[in-house]
Amino acid sequence: EVQLQASGGGLVQPGGSLRLSCAASGLPLEDFALSWLRQAPGKEREFVAAVNWNGDYTQYDDSVKGRFVISRDNAKKMVYLQMNSLTPEDTAVYYCAAGQGPKYCSIRSYGFWGQGTQVTVSS
Repeated sequence: EVQLQASGGGLVQPGGSLRLSCAASGLPLEDFALSWLRQAPGKEREFVAAVNWNGDYTQYDDSVKGRFVISRDNAKKMVYLQMNSLTPEDTAVYYCAAGQGPKYCSIRSYGFWGQGTQVTVSS
């Protein structure tokens, strides 16, 4: 059974930082690109960041470029999202996902999803 367990969300003030983690099991992680996506209330799920199979290529949505950093550790079967300079617009449920699709930024590229972790940015 494939499992992607996201954690690390919470309440943070504007300008603060959070680090999300996602533990993967049940799949050969090296065969998959890994991604973080998010869904804000009343909005569609959107791409945030992705990393290729060995971590030497990353892609970010323009809204988080320069503030967020995605990384992975295949030996530990983990993927991370370091989020800095958070704003209220970053408030959402964040999901980690694994996929083999052709486009890193396309939600349809990801066939395996975790349960999500809530991030709330508010003063």
